Amino acid sequence: MATQKPPVAIVCVGMAGSGKTTFMQRINAHLHSAHTSSPATTAPPYVLNLDPAVRSVPFDPNIDIRDSVNYKEVMKQYNLGPNGGILTSLNLFATKIDQVLGILEKRCLPKPPPPQQAQPAPATEEKQTQVPSYILVDTPGQIEVFVWSASGEILLSSFASTFPTVLAYIIDTPRSTENTSTFMSNMLYAISILYKTKLPMILVFNKTDVKAETEAVEWMRDFESFQAALRNDEQREQAGGEGGGGYMGSLLNSMSLVLEEFYNALSVVGVSSMTGEGVEGFFEAVEGKRGEFEREYRPELERRVREAGERREEVRNGEVERLMRDMEVSSKTKGTGKYKRSGKPPKDEPETVSEAEEMEDDDNDDEGIVDPDEEDDGEGGRETFDQGLKTRYEKALKESGGDVGAAARYIQSSQR
Repeated sequence: MATQKPPVAIVCVGMAGSGKTTFMQRINAHLHSAHTSSPATTAPPYVLNLDPAVRSVPFDPNIDIRDSVNYKEVMKQYNLGPNGGILTSLNLFATKIDQVLGILEKRCLPKPPPPQQAQPAPATEEKQTQVPSYILVDTPGQIEVFVWSASGEILLSSFASTFPTVLAYIIDTPRSTENTSTFMSNMLYAISILYKTKLPMILVFNKTDVKAETEAVEWMRDFESFQAALRNDEQREQAGGEGGGGYMGSLLNSMSLVLEEFYNALSVVGVSSMTGEGVEGFFEAVEGKRGEFEREYRPELERRVREAGERREEVRNGEVERLMRDMEVSSKTKGTGKYKRSGKPPKDEPETVSEAEEMEDDDNDDEGIVDPDEEDDGEGGRETFDQGLKTRYEKALKESGGDVGAAARYIQSSQR
């Protein structure tokens, strides 16, 4: 049997009122229907609800933020408004992301075959390796609270570090095609999210049962078509006596030229969450974005992780060298350097001429006499001691998980 791929995490984002929750319900029902018709080859999706303020959802989430965080209680305790309550609830939930990932990895990742095991029966193997093909994530209606917050970034990066992750940006098609300004506002928001998260994105023109997405797609693909629509809007504004059309038309014209390359990098689908039309095309686009994630995002993620590890190693090495210098200066200042290891106490400074003469005589008496222990403690002995101290410090630093202070205290106590 071929190795099953890990599921794709589909994160639904979009403006308030664009139909994210209804879209989630539609694709969830589609996947459950596929599982019912062929349970041997497909599995139901794993669903997450990250909207703490929603009263009810038309689907049954496997993980619900409302089970962990009480949105109204957060507002009362922290004296917050609706948006602040949602943001704080997401922050509290983000502190449990390790538990969420643990559950997702256990439930959604394919189980590796046990080593040195005889070939099992096909039915048993199928049952053991049956995992969801998709993880569906519903986000708060206030898109900026999720996309631009630290907790949203933590959640997205955590998903992407374990599963191929795709953003589904839901657009209200009838509202977006009312005029070119609304359409361009949606496109600018989409491009800002794309470059903020650097994740593969699919533009989902929702509510195609009310108005088809063909006009919006034509505006994206054909520059001349958008220019014609822009001129029509300017004529309507002039006929209605509305001002401000001059600078707005120039801005929209310039932005359409800037975004032309951005349009080419996007997958666009039209979906009706009410009738289910276009859902198959959406999942085809998701599979295409899975390959884009593996080709482009995952190598970039691995590079960032590698660079972060190298930076931590550089900081650790710098702390080792700094501690060595500090301990060397400290032992010289206190007179506990070479003299402590050789057994000779440091000499006091002479206070009178007679004491200076006596100390000079003592020094002369020692000339020509070589202490074997002191000879062994020369440059070679010093280097050996320093190297051993450095080795012990590096070991203590690793065992303390990078706690420089704990490692330094351990080394200093060992030298007493």
